Parts: sequence; C-alpha cells; structure tokens
Amino acid sequence: METMTLSQIAGAVGSHCDSDAKINEICIDTRAIKPGCLFVAIRGENFDGHDFIEQAYESGAVGVITSREISGHTGVILVPDTRKALLDLARYYRGLFSVFTVGVTGSVGKTSTKEMIYAILSEDGETLKTEGNLNNEIGMPLTVFRLSHTHKNGVFEMGMSNFGEISALTHVCCPNVGVITNIGVSHMETLGSQENILKAKMEITDSMAPDAPLILNMDDPLLKTVNQMTQQPIMYYGIEDQQAEVTASNIRIINGTTQFTIRYYGQSIEAMVPAVGRHNVYNALAGFCVGLVANMKPEDIVRGIRRYQNAAMRQNISVENGVTVITDCYNASPASMHAAMDVLLHTECEGKRWCVFGDMLELGACSEEAHLEIGKEVGRSRIDGFVCIGEHARNMKRGAAMVGMKQAYYFEDNQKAAAFLAKTLVPGDVVIYKASRGMHLEEVISRVSEEWKK
Repeated sequence: METMTLSQIAGAVGSHCDSDAKINEICIDTRAIKPGCLFVAIRGENFDGHDFIEQAYESGAVGVITSREISGHTGVILVPDTRKALLDLARYYRGLFSVFTVGVTGSVGKTSTKEMIYAILSEDGETLKTEGNLNNEIGMPLTVFRLSHTHKNGVFEMGMSNFGEISALTHVCCPNVGVITNIGVSHMETLGSQENILKAKMEITDSMAPDAPLILNMDDPLLKTVNQMTQQPIMYYGIEDQQAEVTASNIRIINGTTQFTIRYYGQSIEAMVPAVGRHNVYNALAGFCVGLVANMKPEDIVRGIRRYQNAAMRQNISVENGVTVITDCYNASPASMHAAMDVLLHTECEGKRWCVFGDMLELGACSEEAHLEIGKEVGRSRIDGFVCIGEHARNMKRGAAMVGMKQAYYFEDNQKAAAFLAKTLVPGDVVIYKASRGMHLEEVISRVSEEWKK
C-alpha cells in the first residue's frame, strides 16, 4: 500500500481526524497488525472488531476506524458504518492510480477466468489480482489496498449472493472492462430465478464508463440477450456460436494440454492452455478479448494463455500410488460438474475413470432435479465408477441408477467414502473430486492418501 495520512483517510470516509500520522497498511484482523497500521473495526456475524481496538493499539496500530466512540487514544476516525467506510476508502484509494482494471463475475468460472486474465495481462506489465476468495465487500477493499504505482493492470473477481453486492464492488474497483462468464443456478435460494441472477451480475456496469466494454459468453442463452438490457458496447466470445467476435475451433486434448485455434475479426492464431477441458478454452477466449481491449499483440496474449496456472484446489492434477488424482474441491454447480466430467473423460487413462462428486449447495428449489440430472449424465457417459457423497448427492446416485449405471455408490460422509476409495482405486485409474466448498471433499483426498501410505 502507498502511504496515506490519517487526516487524508478521514476525509475519504466523510469523517475528521487532526492527526497526520502516516499509514502504510489497512488491517481488519488484530493478529496481522504491524506498526504503522490502521485498524478498521468490522462487525461480523460472530465477532465485533470493536472489542479488539485496545489490542490493535497495543500491537502497533496508529489509528482506528470505528463506529463506537472511544477515549484515551489518538488517530480515532469515527463513522456511522465501518463496512461502508472500508468501501469508501478503497474507492478513494483506487482513484489515486491510473491502472487498466478488469472486473470478473459469473455463476461459474470466475476464479479460473480471473487467473487466465491475470496470466495474460502479466505479459503487458505488473498486474494485481484478487487472491483466494477475497471477492466480497471485505476482500475487494483489501485487494485494492495492495495497489501501488508499479501496477499497470488489475483484475478483480466479484462474488455475490444477492442484489446490490456487485454494485458495491464495482464502485470500488471502477472497471475499464467487465467480464461475465455465464449465468447458472447458484444463489437461486436468494435470487429465485436465473433472470434475477443476470440482473444482479449486470450490476458490474454500475460504475463503468459508457464506452467501457462488456465481455460476454455468447454460448450462454441469457448473456446472449444482454444487448437488450444495456447500452454498454459488447464483445462476445464463444465456441458453439461462431457469430461471436472471438471464437475457438479445432479443439484438441494433447498430453495434458488443450490446444485450439482462436479466430477474431477475420484473423486466427493458435493457442494452448496447460490444462485439460473445454471450460479452459472459454476462459482463454474471455482473456483473449480482454487482451485485445488492452491493445496487446495477439502473440503476447497467447503467450500469457500458455503461462496460465490453476488456483489452489481447482483442477490440480497429481499422481499418487499410480492413480491420477484431479482435485477440484473449491465450488460446484451443474455447469462446473459437466466441466469436471469433460476433464475426466479427456485425461489419459490406462485403468478405470472414477468420478467422486459431493453436494452442490445453494441451488434452492431446483436442487433435487439438478443432482438427479448430473447423476444421469455420469451414468450415460464413459465414466466407469461413480461415488456420491452428501445429503443431496443421494439424488446423483439415484439418477445414475435410473440410466443403468452399475458402479454407482452413495456415502453419507467423507470417512466412509475415503475408506471405499482407498481399497478400490488401483494404479492406472484416474479419479476426479468435485463438490461445493462446504463439503470439505479435500478430507476424502487426505484420508485416501493416508490409507495408501500405511
């Protein structure tokens, strides 16, 4: 973070502070406080940062943003709402820099697309990106505060579960380009319909300039209709719909990579993603569009695509005990489950292909049908074995059985599933693990590994 003064910060959040003490870091966790830090007292469901203000000062904080009046300390910035103050301060700080900024949202593929765009823009100069799951009203400001004058670009992931959330985030990062990967069924519990999910995602335009482009997946039926909802210029990408401005064809899986031809505005160029799966091609096409908007040379863009790396727990491939293990335990939806199946079916295999799926969460009223359909898809495919874990996954097993799959198994918990897999998987097999983050499917992987080491 670039240095600011307490009085400067107070002005940015609509408050007042007489101190001109210098601040070089913003912190919301007293365990991470360093000398010269400003502590923001955030209230959460199970904690209240105001209870740790004394500890913050003892740890070296030179000031606090608080909604509770305190005495006996200097550097106090009093505000009605500390969460809003954090957002306001981040928006002010973002305005101190001239960076090319990309906002990324969508029901599926936000993080992998963000990582792809980061790999591409890094070919053009130093680039800041959202780390981990810092894609909400707390994480976005903390990411923005990492901006410095050495950065040329920034790519920010935007998550949401309800209306108004992406609007708040876009007002912080002020994207020059907005990317929406797709409209799925995640968050149906709160938003009720895919049309409402689209409206919530379209809030990304709330702080975009009128000439700032939206980059959209033309193969998504709802995104294809966005031109009726906005005056923003739109650049489409796609595989199925070759009318898009940027398309892919001749897709091949070769030695653990995905190779394809990108066609754009009457020209073409060969590209390679060092990962398997059609979904990675979509990510690359979105990134290619961003690169074009950033005035990058096509050859530099595809070089960035070649340097793409998966984020943690997102389709990392390893070999253990002779079994190829594909880990994708971060999140799950019907679309990402299909992508996982595609990866499994295109991974070289000498033995059997095993699919280990857990619950897809936050699907609301469509949950039973969605799990049932995934089970049917697995059962109809060339996948040899299917392990289903969790309350909702029972319907996956039922769906697989309905289409005649014999090797479909259901387990209520991770421990029982791990015991079965440890004795069933043999050298030459390939297994993919996929579930919503709340299912903690990585526990199964760890238990299987421990059993193999005995």
